[in-house]
Amino acid sequence: MKVVGIGGTLREGSSTERLVGAVLEACARAGAQTELFGGSTLAALPHFDPQGAQRTPEETRLVEAVRTCDALVIGSPGYHGGVSGLVKNAIDLLEDLRQDARSYFHGRPVGLIVSAAGWQATGVTLAALRGIVHAMRGWPTPLGIAVNTVVQRPFGADGALADSDIAGAIEAQAAQIMAFGKVTA
Repeated sequence: MKVVGIGGTLREGSSTERLVGAVLEACARAGAQTELFGGSTLAALPHFDPQGAQRTPEETRLVEAVRTCDALVIGSPGYHGGVSGLVKNAIDLLEDLRQDARSYFHGRPVGLIVSAAGWQATGVTLAALRGIVHAMRGWPTPLGIAVNTVVQRPFGADGALADSDIAGAIEAQAAQIMAFGKVTA
């Protein structure tokens, strides 16, 4: 199985990117091949132009990775109760998959993660991501992960997961991705 992760911010080592990476690591331990498109990679993507005939190598790499994957993990910070522009731009680029036999996320499980400085932003942003995945014909995993970075400290000083509840949610989401992905692969 191939699982692609998309998410992060412009801040190096953002909690959003690290949480997406943690789910990918759990999928890899279960036998998946994984690829992460983190904040710096997403920042290199130009603004999506649906009329543009040419794609940059970075755009092509993302589209091809999603085209050939069995499952996805998408993480966004909850900026002002919405999906970040950086992540949304990457998702918009996947409009290039509309003509594929397996268009968009058709039949693929998609794990969703939101990291924000407050519970309200996590819930609203998670709901928005679920709506986007449904519109793109994907299957959001039953477990979405919402992390309030004001109340929770997902990572310790050493960079390892430090919150056992978040670690459990990551393992559970990875298990759902792997189980559903094997059914649809």
